[in-house]
Amino acid sequence: MGTFVAHTPGHSIAGFQADARKTAASPEDRALIDRLRAGEEAAYEILIDRYEHPVFNLLSRLLEDPADAADVTQEVFLKVFRNVGSFRGDSSLKTWIYRISVNESHNQRRWFGRHRKQEVAIDPAVDESESRRDWVADPGRSPLQLAMDREQEALIQRALSDINPNFRAVLVLREIEALNYDEIAEILGLSLGTVKSRILRGRDALRLRLTEHLRPSDPARSDWRPVTVVAE
Repeated sequence: MGTFVAHTPGHSIAGFQADARKTAASPEDRALIDRLRAGEEAAYEILIDRYEHPVFNLLSRLLEDPADAADVTQEVFLKVFRNVGSFRGDSSLKTWIYRISVNESHNQRRWFGRHRKQEVAIDPAVDESESRRDWVADPGRSPLQLAMDREQEALIQRALSDINPNFRAVLVLREIEALNYDEIAEILGLSLGTVKSRILRGRDALRLRLTEHLRPSDPARSDWRPVTVVAE
């Protein structure tokens, strides 16, 4: 396992990891999928309650502009609802939804590569039943937020946004979402070796970006130490 460690005067930055083995859909997942396929409205509410905020937080870190996360989150759940009948249960429900989320983040980047970005009002159109305010970040604090203050979290986000999107995706899934290598490989459609390689190269790229962001205007400051990334 590896951990982000950033040295600043009186502060530290740490990422979180877990290394559970890849598993297929749990009995709980399968029961929820069966209810979704049967069209139970309560099942859709459970799915939204369980995954809306994790998906939003994931997308806000993967997208070039975190402000787009609300709209893309809606697209993700539309894809989930439309394709729930094709879910085979070979992976966990979370892994399947995260794979859709990563694909939608790629689609968003490609779209903006061809079109000029349009402003979207936060209030719904007259024919919309819900406001986009319903798709906002979790008001509760995530494990990452508990480990660092807002300034430090913003520092990590800026550094992540500066690195190659391929590296960003694996680092977010590994260091922030705490997924294991097998899950990341399945979500991104990559070989295990490629995942490990990108994580190593991504950590190095992130270390360099953090070093640049943390470097003081006066290099002679004695209380500044460069960022290090510890990997086991």
